[in-house]
Amino acid sequence: AAPLRECLELQLLEVEMLLSMFPKKGEVNLDGEAVPGVQRYLRRAGGALPPQLRYSVAVEVGEAKVKVELQVLLPHMYPHVAPQLFARSDALHRQQQLELNTGLASHISSLASGELCVYEAVQWVKENSLPYLEKSQISSESASKEVRVQETLHRMWIYSHHIYRQELRKKIFDCAKKLNLTGFCLTGKPGIICVEGLRENCEEFWRDIRYPNWKHISCKHVENIETEGSIDNLRLFHAFEDLQFQAHGDYGLRNDYHMDLGQFLEFLKQHQSGHIFQILFGVEGKLPDK
Repeated sequence: AAPLRECLELQLLEVEMLLSMFPKKGEVNLDGEAVPGVQRYLRRAGGALPPQLRYSVAVEVGEAKVKVELQVLLPHMYPHVAPQLFARSDALHRQQQLELNTGLASHISSLASGELCVYEAVQWVKENSLPYLEKSQISSESASKEVRVQETLHRMWIYSHHIYRQELRKKIFDCAKKLNLTGFCLTGKPGIICVEGLRENCEEFWRDIRYPNWKHISCKHVENIETEGSIDNLRLFHAFEDLQFQAHGDYGLRNDYHMDLGQFLEFLKQHQSGHIFQILFGVEGKLPDK
């Protein structure tokens, strides 16, 4: 019991020393009732063992005063048994944190056994953490550059002789929704489809809606716009719209009616796409004088 009592008394003395050396709030954080528990055990001189002392010491490292926390767990027979120490910081990547703790463990094992060493560990962390923090920062900047890989918004303008059939229109809309594509489908004669989104999704849409007996359909134009941000910021359309305009002339609801292309041109211009009219139809679009 004598060596145990002596160890616990030394542990309390070391805690008092650390509190005097790191007096600011938050620098030394004691875990719950550990210290009072040890004090009661020493007063009783026997009985059940108290909880192991557990606390942390926060140190500021470098000019940026980055916080590195040394977490401490003391076996009852410390300092005759090595303490459990772990240094951590939100600014350290996992690999650098592992390397820092490997260095700390190596340093502590080189000290004379039976000596109090938590303060020594705190000093080592304060004096040796900076290279690991700088390495983590470089890794973060590299990772950040990698994350900012340019994404490409793909926009396809598709022309068909006509689009009438309900099941075909359903397939177009279902496919656009599944692939997170925005744009529109203009029903009638001619039929126009615009889809925009990730390239692979647009190309999958194009593969899915074409089938052997849809002969009069072609992709007239493709636009690719690169960005370091989200492609959503480049979309011209906020959803996939069902576009229908008043039929031109007296065709009524027959299956050969032509859409009013003047209304379509106005729609394109409202979505910064007036130049597409000539690409789709081979003539420059002009709105009538009002």
